[in-house]
Parts: sequence; C-alpha cells; structure tokens
Amino acid sequence: MRAAESKKATAIRVLDLREVTTMADFFVICTGANPRQIQTVAEEIGAQLAKQGEHALSVEGMRSAEWVLLDYGDLVVHVFSEAARAYYGLDRLWRHAREVPLP
Repeated sequence: MRAAESKKATAIRVLDLREVTTMADFFVICTGANPRQIQTVAEEIGAQLAKQGEHALSVEGMRSAEWVLLDYGDLVVHVFSEAARAYYGLDRLWRHAREVPLP
C-alpha cells in the first residue's frame, strides 16, 4: 500500500486471505513508530481509498493509536505499534495466507 509507505510505515504486508477464511479477502498489516505516525498512516490510507470511492465501514483505535483497524469489508487494514504487532501476532496467526508482493 503506497499510502502507508508514503507516511513511512514499516514492515508492510498484504495478505490474501481468500483461501484461509471468509472474514475478509485481504489484510494489510503495517507498523508505525509512535501514536502520531500510526494515526497519520491510518488517515492517509483512508484518504487515498476515499479518492477511489472506498469508505471504511468501521474505524477502531484512532484515539489510543496502538492498533488502528480500518474495515472496508473485503479489505481490513491494521496499523500497529511495534509492541502491539508483536503482542497480537497477526503475522503468525495468518501465516498460512498467501503474501501479495508489493511492486
């Protein structure tokens, strides 16, 4: 996701979940260095998707900014602090999902 990359998010991964679950088709998982950066990354992703006519069904965690979740239905974006990403372990939990290479 170029929007996350443009705001200096790190460890960006896109996971294709279609063969693993019906919860969502894709997860985007990335990390921000501090709460303000996490909020900025989430806001930029939301702004870029809104330009394409996509609007979040739900946004959670913007206030604490340890784990911001942007739910677009088939696409779910997770912007984590390093500590929250390690604690919740989504990378490990969804390890059977196919990773989509970023161009």
